[in-house]
Amino acid sequence: MKEEIILTGLIKKYPALESCKNDIRKACNSVIDCYLKGGKLLLCGNGGSCSDTDHIVGELMKSFEKKRPIDDDLTNGLKSVSEERGNYIAGKLQCALPAISLNAHTSLFSAISNDIDPSLVFAQQIAGYGKKGDVLIAISTSGNSRNIIDAVITAKAKGLTVIGLTGQTGGEMKQYCDISICVPAISTPEVQEYHLPVYHTICKVVEHTFFK
Repeated sequence: MKEEIILTGLIKKYPALESCKNDIRKACNSVIDCYLKGGKLLLCGNGGSCSDTDHIVGELMKSFEKKRPIDDDLTNGLKSVSEERGNYIAGKLQCALPAISLNAHTSLFSAISNDIDPSLVFAQQIAGYGKKGDVLIAISTSGNSRNIIDAVITAKAKGLTVIGLTGQTGGEMKQYCDISICVPAISTPEVQEYHLPVYHTICKVVEHTFFK
């Protein structure tokens, strides 16, 4: 019920995204299923989309709209290690939904670019981090970025569910994605303007599912 309220709110504010509603719902359900099974979310993108991956991680790894108290096991563990400091830490920490931006590791990024191939900067990390049942959110405004396409291909080979967040045509990337959210725009700035409310909606739905 809450999912539909959030999705309806998105479309009310951005009517042009009506065409994406079912794919956004599928993306929400895929991320939720991944977390229910103990998986994690990997994300990649270039330029402004790189910033979007970091933004999404920021919404998932700590509180977004809901309070997220840590569980009793961690609370008790912290107190058993240090009663005074453990109490403080337990009162501050928030439950995290595991998400990793593949853009965030500068030294590794440069090493892969220099030693292997710049187009494989994300694919190499997926080969290392990715597990069957994880989800990759691949963001490309055109859908034709070589390093994103190679990341998606690698993710599929590893058994990850792939969510593509892209522009109107979907580009070459679309054929490899399990779910393609193709926002109704072509120019890069307009595509990116639609991407933000889309991924905020996904984060909201996921958070409201796990934290009542």
